[in-house]
Amino acid sequence: MPPLQHEIGKKRPFEEPAQELFLAIMRTAAVLEADGAQMFRNAELSGATYNVLRILRGATIGQDAPGEVTCGHIARHLVSPVPDVTRLIDRLEKAGLAERKRSSSDRRVVYVRVTAAGLKLLAELDEQVLAMHRRQFAHLSKAEMVQLIGLLEKAREQVTGGAAGQVEEEADAPRAARR
Repeated sequence: MPPLQHEIGKKRPFEEPAQELFLAIMRTAAVLEADGAQMFRNAELSGATYNVLRILRGATIGQDAPGEVTCGHIARHLVSPVPDVTRLIDRLEKAGLAERKRSSSDRRVVYVRVTAAGLKLLAELDEQVLAMHRRQFAHLSKAEMVQLIGLLEKAREQVTGGAAGQVEEEADAPRAARR
């Protein structure tokens, strides 16, 4: 593969390695995401709606006891934050993959949970997604993957001050787990 400078048609070399690194990360993320886009389209999902379903599945406490989380919880746990979580949940609800319910104690609070159909779809996608990731990174050793993960965590920590994903308030816990 040609260097990023040539791949994106940049005439002059990058002024700083930090600039090239940032663009290389962005380009790599776009290429990897595009690789999985068709798989999600075939399931009538986007990457973001798939991420929401996985968050909802993570809140599930058992086969017959789906946990419920708020839209705020979902927004804080998305891999790639989006401005309108409500719209994503609307799509999932329309497809029968998630359902909402208002809190009986505070009508302003809306809980969301995954449906049986949502869990079934996730189960169908699990192996496909894992196979895609294995294929995408087959050229890297396990040690290289671990090293890259650590470097990317270090980069995020520099920007977020180490706070990203570290605080899990009691209010964020799945509702059924708090009973």
